[in-house]
Amino acid sequence: MTMLDDPATSAMWPAAYPRGYAVVDVETTGLARDDRIVSAAVYRLDARGDVEDHWYTLVNPERDPGPVWIHGLTTDVLAGAPLFRDVAGEFAERLADRVLVAHNAAFDWSMIAREYARAGATVPTRQRLCTIALARELRLPLPNHKLATLAEHFGVAQRRAHHALDDARVLAEAFRPSLHAAARDGVRLPLLECRPLTEWSDGPAKPLIGHQPTHRPGTWRPSRRLPPSPYPNPGRYESDKPLAQGMRVAFSGDTSVDRELLEDRAVEAGLHVATSVSRKTSLLVTNDPESATSKTVKAAEYGTPVVDETAFTHLLRDVAPAPTAPPTPPPARPVPVPRSDG
Repeated sequence: MTMLDDPATSAMWPAAYPRGYAVVDVETTGLARDDRIVSAAVYRLDARGDVEDHWYTLVNPERDPGPVWIHGLTTDVLAGAPLFRDVAGEFAERLADRVLVAHNAAFDWSMIAREYARAGATVPTRQRLCTIALARELRLPLPNHKLATLAEHFGVAQRRAHHALDDARVLAEAFRPSLHAAARDGVRLPLLECRPLTEWSDGPAKPLIGHQPTHRPGTWRPSRRLPPSPYPNPGRYESDKPLAQGMRVAFSGDTSVDRELLEDRAVEAGLHVATSVSRKTSLLVTNDPESATSKTVKAAEYGTPVVDETAFTHLLRDVAPAPTAPPTPPPARPVPVPRSDG
């Protein structure tokens, strides 16, 4: 008998826990305020995490679909899909009076809330729960907080990564044992309020997908001590190749996703987050490469590759493992020099 079927768990189920959940995944054209949803999926769960039903839809973003190499949804595929305003009511029915559950819920919530703002409607959910935060509350022994890692921990098979319906299914199956473990151990669920967003755009996409306001002189961010990557630096990022563990990454300027979250995800992926740009820096992440910050100036001087926040976030999904270090050759034996009798 597993803990899911344990009568003791059922008897101790916290009365304060929510009565239902909507496990959500959205695929998008990017991360900025003018980016759009291209597909969405919802698994509705009851109070104990059992699946009630599921729903999936494509969405015509009315713009370039963005990273097709990630979500696989081309302009042709999305051309006949409904607009978000056409599915907003059906989507809302599945969220109504439930806690929105997502992996990195701040992102999914922000994209959903902006779409509803554009449609002139309100999202009918008041709370959200991030499964990354729940995994931390449960102190799960995970090497990182990727969805694939969480799925592997609970023995959930991932069939189509970055497909909204399959990602939502995987998350729903991993959330159920997490919920039961929290109930069993009396863990408080990390619920956050879903506040409507007031900053959004329905204009055309900017040339830089993740563009944010330029760096403002005098702004200051407290530095954080982040663990160095245990892997050797494999060199600079190349645009036709994935990121690789050990690469040194620096950030400059504002980001739409919380900077600390981006830094934590980079560290979890095996990258080294640098506080400055040097000749050893593999990549600079900035939404405004034309700004005259010390990092962008040095990146231009050293020829350091630069990508925006959106591209970096998608690159983080598939970081190449560090290559196995070649065995250290034995020290060369000294060659005896013939002695001369002269």
